[in-house]
Amino acid sequence: MKKIIILNGAARKTGNTAKLIQAFTEGAKSAGHEVKEFYLFDMNIHDCKGCLLAGKDPKSPCTQKDDMEQIYAAFADCDVVVFASPVYFWTISATLKTAVDRLYAEVECLGYTKFARECALLMTAGGDDYSNALFWYNKFAPNLHWKNRGTVLGAKLTEEAKKLGATL
Repeated sequence: MKKIIILNGAARKTGNTAKLIQAFTEGAKSAGHEVKEFYLFDMNIHDCKGCLLAGKDPKSPCTQKDDMEQIYAAFADCDVVVFASPVYFWTISATLKTAVDRLYAEVECLGYTKFARECALLMTAGGDDYSNALFWYNKFAPNLHWKNRGTVLGAKLTEEAKKLGATL
């Protein structure tokens, strides 16, 4: 059994990204995995300050005390991180990017070796240009030594998302 967290960067709780997440979650749970979703739009997460003080407090990886603490707690114990977002200006949403930037504190605390996870990307778009989002994701994962488990790009691909969840 794997522990999976989903960072949902969509603004709409019942939109196309939510449908992909639901299908992925069904697949993952059917395979016996544990899934926890974070709906970032409703969370109070501040931008990374770049203060370079991360890791100084053994109880918390970041100097800021906001809802990111919930994600840090789940992240410390997870095997897989799923990034989910609609395409906003040809890349991931700012909401998702803010949470991802704040994971930097975990890198500082754990180091790259212990920080390594598996990851997946679920995205939807009004069009079909995912190129900038894929560029980000395809740099992010290998730079952190994360194992890319796959991408699902498109609102109509719920069966593909379910299959990805089931095959982790």
